[in-house]
Amino acid sequence: MTTLKSPLLILLLLLTFFSQSLAENCLSDTFSDSRVFSSCNSLSRLSAAIHWNYHPSNGTIDIAYRASQSSTGWVAWALNPTSHGMIGAQAFFAFTGSNGSMAIYLTGISSYAPVVQDGNLNFTVYSKEAEYSNGYMTIYATLELPGNSTTVNQVWEAGTSFSNGVPSGHALTGDNILSYGSIDFLSGATSSSGSSRQHRKNTHGVLSAVSWGILMPIGAITARYLKVFANPAWFYLHVACQCSAYIVGVAGWGTGLKLGSESSGVTYHSHRNIGIILFCLATVQVFALLLRPNKDHKYRIYWNAYHYLVGYAVIVLSIINIFKGFDILDPAKGWKNAYIAIIATLGGIALVLEAVTWVVVLKRKDRISTDKSSLNGANAIHSNGNMQSQNHQGV
Repeated sequence: MTTLKSPLLILLLLLTFFSQSLAENCLSDTFSDSRVFSSCNSLSRLSAAIHWNYHPSNGTIDIAYRASQSSTGWVAWALNPTSHGMIGAQAFFAFTGSNGSMAIYLTGISSYAPVVQDGNLNFTVYSKEAEYSNGYMTIYATLELPGNSTTVNQVWEAGTSFSNGVPSGHALTGDNILSYGSIDFLSGATSSSGSSRQHRKNTHGVLSAVSWGILMPIGAITARYLKVFANPAWFYLHVACQCSAYIVGVAGWGTGLKLGSESSGVTYHSHRNIGIILFCLATVQVFALLLRPNKDHKYRIYWNAYHYLVGYAVIVLSIINIFKGFDILDPAKGWKNAYIAIIATLGGIALVLEAVTWVVVLKRKDRISTDKSSLNGANAIHSNGNMQSQNHQGV
């Protein structure tokens, strides 16, 4: 029992130390001009942290927003008094100006393609300053809390694109679209609004990959190859697999619509368009099962051609769109590699079964041909025997 407790105790101590290290990460930051901040919070995205002093007597705060960035990029931090996210945010942009020194612009964000220019915000800013040092950009400011509320929505960003010498845009994937949340300057509590959204994006990705990208190909393999070995069981397995894939796919499509409605102004056109085409083709394919002619019907050959073409089109489009989804979601490489391994395995199984089924089919044809030859030979002998008997009777 003692042997078991020792490793567990060491593990708990390591976890405690690791948690404390993360919590104290921003506390080790130091600032120029001997600035000191009583509170700080390491933000969950873009290697950033927010430091502040709250002055309850007049409802103001001194902030220092620090983020990892190159000298040729830009960073931004904002409060949003009206909503979550980018629209309505009152932002501080820091970047290297044309004269080589750090510049800081105040810009209200009213669209997803804002023009960054120095102006006024919806609350009073008493001072502003920016600096660059050791791979970090820092925004200093003293400002009035909107509505004298200590709990506010914050947004932070980073990018490298410029237009006419001012920041012009940032990436629309990964951390750049998840860098927002709320912060309480009194208690220091923060929450990330992006976490629930990220969960929905992960759910959408998993459902879509499992349905269109895995179950659909398995259903096609079942129909093409098990027909040779398990007839008519292959048909029921095929229908069960494809219907299950469609049901799961509808759930994934629904989460995709929800994500799209929450991301007005951010549209992944090719991913969305392929998804719409994919859903329509899959829906027609499923309902075509109800219109399947009998095997001896004169239109069955056309139905078969349509069924094969649409089915394989759905599979190809699914795989393409899943990889586009990986580019948008930008997960850990292990997820993409795992899906590549699954698809490669299914492809390998299909190649092996293709060879095996051809061997089986050809052997069956040879056997049938041999049986027909034997049957024809027996019939010929029987016919000759009858003719000889008739001739004998004639004589």
